[in-house]
Order: sequence, then C-alpha cells, then structure tokens
Amino acid sequence: MDIANGIKRQSGKAPLGERHVSAWARTFQEAAEELPSAPIRRVEKDGLDVSMAWAIIGIFSILGLAAVYLMSLILIPITLAVVVGMILGMAAEKLSKMGVPRLANAAILSIGVALIVFLLINSLAGPLAMLANEAPGFIDRTAQHMMPYLERIEWLHITPATFQSGPMSIDALLENTGNVLHVVTTNLTPALVQGLIFFAALLLFLASRVSLRKTIIMTFRTRAQRLAAIRVINAVEQALGFYFATASLIYVALGFMMTVIAYAGGLSMPVLWGFFAFLSSFIPYLGITMMTVAVAIGGILTHDGFIIGLIPAAAFFTVHLVMENLIFPAVMGRRLEINPFIVFLAIIFWTWMWGAVGAMLALPLSLVVMTIIDELLIDERPQPQLPK
Repeated sequence: MDIANGIKRQSGKAPLGERHVSAWARTFQEAAEELPSAPIRRVEKDGLDVSMAWAIIGIFSILGLAAVYLMSLILIPITLAVVVGMILGMAAEKLSKMGVPRLANAAILSIGVALIVFLLINSLAGPLAMLANEAPGFIDRTAQHMMPYLERIEWLHITPATFQSGPMSIDALLENTGNVLHVVTTNLTPALVQGLIFFAALLLFLASRVSLRKTIIMTFRTRAQRLAAIRVINAVEQALGFYFATASLIYVALGFMMTVIAYAGGLSMPVLWGFFAFLSSFIPYLGITMMTVAVAIGGILTHDGFIIGLIPAAAFFTVHLVMENLIFPAVMGRRLEINPFIVFLAIIFWTWMWGAVGAMLALPLSLVVMTIIDELLIDERPQPQLPK
C-alpha cells in the first residue's frame, strides 16, 4: 500500500516546467534574462607584462644566488654533509637491517668518515711540511732549471739577472710565500669551524635520515605524489652511492698507479702525487688537466731533458684516459650518463660560487638534479611495444 501511494504521489507531481513558481522568483528570472550576456574573452598579456614577470623571476634568482654565495661558510659544510650522508645511505640501510640502532648507526658512519679524514691529513702532514721547509732551495733550483727554456722566448725578456733583483727575485718569491702561508693560517679557523659543522650535520642527518624521509614524503597529499617522492629519494641515494663507491675504487687504483709512475719517474714524494691524482679525479675535466700540467712541470724540473721530463705526465694521462673511457664506462654502463657539457658548466659555476669544494660538489649535485628529472619524467619516456 505504501509503495502504491508513493507511486501515485510521484505521478501526481507536475513536470519541472509546469510547476508553480513564486512571483519573486519569476521577477528575478525575467530580470536576469533581460541582462545582456557579456562575451567571455581571454585576458591577453602584452610584452610589458611578460617582461615584468621575467624580471621578477630574474631578480629573485639573483637574490638567491647572492644568498648562496654569502652563506657559503654554512652552506658548504651542510651541503657536503647531506651529499656524503646520501652516499652512505646504502651502508646505513645495511646496518639498520643488521639490527643496529639509528643513533649508533649514525655514530659509526660519522666516526668512520672522521677517521678517514684524519688519516689522510696525518699522512699528508709530513710531505707538506718537508715541501714547506725545502721551498727556498726548490725555488732556486726551479729558476736555474727553467732559465734555458725561458731565455729562448725573446718576448719575455727574462735573463739570469731577473731572478736576482726585482719582483721575480728569490727574496721576493720567498716573501710572497710567507704571505701565502699567512693567508693559509688566517683561513685555518674558518676551515676548522666548517669541519665541525660538517661532522655535526653529518651525524644529525644520518641519525634523522628515516624521519626526514617520512616528513618529505608526507608533505605531498595524493598517493601518486607520495609514491613519486619515494621513488625519487631512493633513486638519488642509489645513484650517489653506486657512483661514488665505484668511482672511489677506480680512482684509488689510479692513485696507486700515479704513485708507481712518480716513483719510477724520479719525482719526489710519490705518495703525495698519488693522493692528488685520486682527489683530482673527482673533478671531471679540470682535475685531469691540472694534474697533468703539474706532473709535467714536476718532471721537467726533476730531469735535465725536456722529453724525459714529460714522460711521467704522458704516462699518467694515458692511464687516466684508459680508466676514464674504458674501465669506468664498462663498470657503470649507461646507468648514470650525464651530458658532459652540463657537467662542465656545473663545475665552472660551483667553482665560481664555492671554490675548490664547489668544484668537487658540482658532479654530485648535477647527478642529483639529473636523477630527479629522470625519475619525474618517467611517464613521458617512450615505452617499448611488447608483443601481445
């Protein structure tokens, strides 16, 4: 009975167009129909609006770069700590799976990095002190050895008397050496402060690594965005860890080869040459160039013959060329391929911003940016057509 009554009530309702409408609603509807309908037009921006928008973007970009440059004392160690912490992310994951607590995990890895830095500084202290003590005799021998080559270049107007008086004399060079040492000692305190900031930031980053990942992921609202954030963070950590683990092993072998080359080539302090070869290899293009030129100068100063003096530099350049172009691509493959021109521009930019540390950070920062872009554009890659 209720169902039948309901059907009667629904059938008794008037159609929508025939329903009773109040006088107020009818008056309002008629007034709205009488109003002229304004055409919908798209607001077009002229050239001045576009120029203003780009000018604002440029101003904020310049201000951002200025802030990065002025805050280099703090940003350099923090950025270095974050990069090193992300490189050690794979090791931190393995220690966590073994049941090591997070704080102990961070302490173990930070102490390990500190021990490596301490051992490197301790091993280099002796050769550098010896080099500083022998600086006067080294400068004198260098001037005497280079004189025959400099006299052949007539437009330089360099004679033996040039190194006996004037701005290029031995006394002037020694005085400038003292000024350089004064600059180094003056900058020693900021370097120590940066070192403390680096180790503190590394310890805190490793200790709060998991919670920081969760915070970054939960800032996104949708599930797809959170999955993309997880994928990007994992890809960045894997790329940095895999690259620097492989590069460190290859460059350690290169440093050992450079030590052998320096010892066989008669260069003094071969261990120091090997360490510089290992360290400079992390700076693409510029590192190998500066190292080859330094080895060439050292060989020329060590040997009487010009050709014999260039043999150590040629040997080092050949070994580095083989490792960089044959062994390194064979191990890495195309997994972490980056445009060489982009890497070169990044090195120039970060060297200008942060000096030598910026040159070493240019490659990992470029690797982070390229990995993020690659992961975010994963949906736009051409997918292979698999057979059905």
